[in-house]
Amino acid sequence: MIVALIDSGFGLLPTAAWLRKLRPDVDLLLRLDPDGAPWGPKPQEWVVDRVVSAARSARDLGAEVVVLPCNTASVTALEQVRADLGPQVPVVGTVPAIKPAAAVCRSVAVWATAATTASPYQADLIARFGGDATVTGVACHGLAEAVDRGDMTAIRASVTDAAARTPDDVEGVVLGCTHYPLVVDTIVAALPAGVRLFDSAQAVAAQTVRRMDELGNPGNGNGTVSVYLSGRPGDLPPGAAAYESGRLLGAG
Repeated sequence: MIVALIDSGFGLLPTAAWLRKLRPDVDLLLRLDPDGAPWGPKPQEWVVDRVVSAARSARDLGAEVVVLPCNTASVTALEQVRADLGPQVPVVGTVPAIKPAAAVCRSVAVWATAATTASPYQADLIARFGGDATVTGVACHGLAEAVDRGDMTAIRASVTDAAARTPDDVEGVVLGCTHYPLVVDTIVAALPAGVRLFDSAQAVAAQTVRRMDELGNPGNGNGTVSVYLSGRPGDLPPGAAAYESGRLLGAG
């Protein structure tokens, strides 16, 4: 069983790490796009073409399940990828954890990229799953890009700015970009004590395992990790070793 994970950068690492923990036998195909990153500011048609092409390539490399552990890719291109690959290849998208956060918190902030924050997709999720909670979108300008660069100065600046624009009474913060869990310690330090964080990596990995099981293929993988950088075989960039999720993969 080969599972492909597609993201512009390191945002795929938390979901890949959870998949490694849940199913260590599964072969992972990580498809990053350093040539095209970041995807968030790009035109919608460009992102759709980029993500669909990456998914098609992953299928041709043997992927039996495709995961988009990227909010931008899921918001913009999930349905197009599903239509292109057809029902024989399950495609798992990523949804910000608004529902579980709103179920236990009266005030919730959704930290995400500017593109996701402004998207009708996120507005619809808030309307559908926000319940009685007050839900506020907070655009974290440049945070995902800083994570990919491993630029801690820029990471701290972006997190500090987002925290300053987060309501004072916030009880929960949804990490609405898959890059953000990689710097969770910095985020926790910038928020008031007691604020709860919610992210979707574990839930996406669990859904991926369910879709794998539905295929009825028990798999005989060796737990290998293959990396493609904008379509070229390669290794995870050195910066990945700085992140705990990268170390959990057990791959370089």
